[in-house]
Amino acid sequence: MLFPANDVINQQLHDDLFHEKQVHLSVLRLDAIHPVVSGNKLFKLHYFLQTAIQQSYEGIVTFGGPYSNHLVATAFACKTSGLKCTGIIRGEQPAFLSHTITKCCNDYGMVVKFIPRNQYDEREQPFFIKDLKLEYPNCLIVPDGGYHPMGAAGAALIMDLINEDATHVCCAVGTATTLAGLMLGKKDNQQIIAIPVLKNMHDLQNRIEYLTNCKYSGQHLQTMPDYHFGGYAKKNKELIDSMNQLYEKYRLPTDFVYTGKLMYGIIDSIKNGSFPKGSKIVCVHTGGLQGNLSLPPGTLVF
Repeated sequence: MLFPANDVINQQLHDDLFHEKQVHLSVLRLDAIHPVVSGNKLFKLHYFLQTAIQQSYEGIVTFGGPYSNHLVATAFACKTSGLKCTGIIRGEQPAFLSHTITKCCNDYGMVVKFIPRNQYDEREQPFFIKDLKLEYPNCLIVPDGGYHPMGAAGAALIMDLINEDATHVCCAVGTATTLAGLMLGKKDNQQIIAIPVLKNMHDLQNRIEYLTNCKYSGQHLQTMPDYHFGGYAKKNKELIDSMNQLYEKYRLPTDFVYTGKLMYGIIDSIKNGSFPKGSKIVCVHTGGLQGNLSLPPGTLVF
C-alpha cells in the first residue's frame, strides 16, 4: 500500500435514535488516511501502481471530469511513486481550469488533455484504447474511477479493516468499483448496502459481474436507490443541512457527491426501521472531500 492504512479510525456514532432502534453505527474513516490519496482511491489504485512499478511502465494514463477526485489521487500517487501521469479530461478546455485540474497540473505534474464529450464517451471502445496505446506506448491505462477488476481487487482490501462482527457494510456507489471490492472481501455473515449517487442506476448486476469475474448474486447485497438527491453531484438544502449537522455533532466531514448521501440514506433507513435490532452497521467513508471546494464559501461549517 502506498500509505499505511492499518491504523485507520473506526468512528463510533452515538445518538438517541440508534439507542432506540438498538443498532450500532460507525464510520470507517478512510478519508483520514492521507489528505490527497484518501478514501477508496488509495485502495483502488493499489494494484495499478504495483503493476506499473513492477513491470517498469513509464507512467499512467487515466480519465476523469474536471472535478474528478480520481484524477487528483492518481496524479499525487504517480508523483510519489516516480511515475509520469497523463489525464484525459472530459469536455473542451475551458478558459479557466477548475481547482482540481489546476492542482493536478501545478502541484502534482499531471499532463492533461481535454477531449470532446462524444470522444470521451468512446473511451472504452477497442479502437480508442488501441490509439491510446499507440500514443502512450509505455504507460498503463487506468479507467476512470479505477473501474476494472484490478481496481475492485484493491477495494476488497478495505474489508480487512472492518471487524468481522459487522453485520452491514455500507458505501456510496458511482462506478461500483468499491462496491464490487466489498462484495469480494465480505464475510458470509455480512450484508453489503449500496447507495447509488446516480439516478436510475440499473446496471449494477453487470458492473459487479465484470469487476469481480463472478456470477452476480443479490443474496448479500441490498441497494437503496432513493438517496441520489436528483442525480450525480446534485444537492439541495436538506442534504447540505444534514452534512452540517453531522459535522457539528460528530466532527464528521462528508462531501455532497458521495458520503453526504451515504450517511443521509443510512441514518434515514435506521429511522424507518430498515435494520434489525442488534445490527452493527459500518459506513465506509470514501473520501472525496476536495469536491466541496466547488461549493460557495460558507455553504458548509467545515
